[in-house]
Amino acid sequence: MLITVTRTGGFAGGERTASLETECRADGPELERLAELALSDEGPAGQHPVPDGFSYVVRVDGKLVELQDPYLTEDQRQLIDAVLGAAA
Repeated sequence: MLITVTRTGGFAGGERTASLETECRADGPELERLAELALSDEGPAGQHPVPDGFSYVVRVDGKLVELQDPYLTEDQRQLIDAVLGAAA
């Protein structure tokens, strides 16, 4: 499973994109579980960006979901942290 996260916004207004392939990773099954949850739970309706907050686009094998801080679920936050952290 290919997971790509693009983060925009924040205080500096920059953009960061990272991808990872779960197939050969020891934590692959957990990342795949988190990805499925991220796609199925977009959070509360009526999300509006907050000043200096981050916006995320999570792509999983061609499907995507747009998410906003501070409306992330714990599963979404874990997935985003794992993907962006793997690219650091």
